[in-house]
Amino acid sequence: MGFMDLLKGITRAKPGVSPLSKEELIAKLLDLNKEDLPFKIEKVDDVNLLAQWIIIETCLYNGTKSNREKVLKIKLSLDENKRTVRMLEESYSVSYRAGIPNSLGSGNVHQYRFNVPAMKRTIVKVITGSSWNFVSVISKKNQ
Repeated sequence: MGFMDLLKGITRAKPGVSPLSKEELIAKLLDLNKEDLPFKIEKVDDVNLLAQWIIIETCLYNGTKSNREKVLKIKLSLDENKRTVRMLEESYSVSYRAGIPNSLGSGNVHQYRFNVPAMKRTIVKVITGSSWNFVSVISKKNQ
C-alpha cells in the first residue's frame, strides 16, 4: 500500500489471487455470519451488504430502568466492473431511562467496547483476499 492509497483510504487487492465474481464475494462475506463474531452481515436493498454490530444494555436499579443501545453499521457497495468495494461507516448510540429513582446512588456499570478496527480488518481481509480493492468513503455521495 502506497502513501497516497493510505491517505485515500484504499486497500489494494492481494496480487496473484484469482478474482472472485460479485456473487462469490457476497457469499464469502455472508459466510462470516457462520463464525463466532459480534457482528452480522446481511443483504439490503439500497446497498449490496450491511455489516451491523449492536450492543444493547439494560439495567434495573432502585426502581429505575435504564437502556443504552450502541450501533455500528458498515455499508458495503460492490462495483464488479472496477472490482472495488466501497465502505461507508455509521455509528450512533441511544440512552433512556424510565421510572423514579429511590436514591441518587449508582448501580454496577458494565464496561463494553466496540473493536471497530478488528471488525473492519476481518471484512477487508476477505475483500482483498478475493482480489478486490477496498475503499473507505466518508459520505453517501462517494459510495
